[in-house]
Amino acid sequence: MAKAYWIARVTVTDPDKYKLYVDGSVPAIKAHGGKILARGGKYEQLEGEGRPRNVVIEFPSLQAAHDCFHSAEYQAARVHRKTAGTIELVIVEGVE
Repeated sequence: MAKAYWIARVTVTDPDKYKLYVDGSVPAIKAHGGKILARGGKYEQLEGEGRPRNVVIEFPSLQAAHDCFHSAEYQAARVHRKTAGTIELVIVEGVE
């Protein structure tokens, strides 16, 4: 079974609210087997429009990534993020 990845590009406009989101989302991510591979570190924008925060989270499967996003725990944390900035989030299935 192929792993899957959340890839997020984020511009944080309210760091305090975004911290509430992070604090609530990490337990939900871990509960679904997620592992944070990159979160807000240094980056180099090579093409296209970038955002200052980039996040990559690995999940054991596409279903686990999907289930995490739609879980009650993640959705409760997501409420804080909705007013804390702008995000683009995609789930991508890896290759076996």
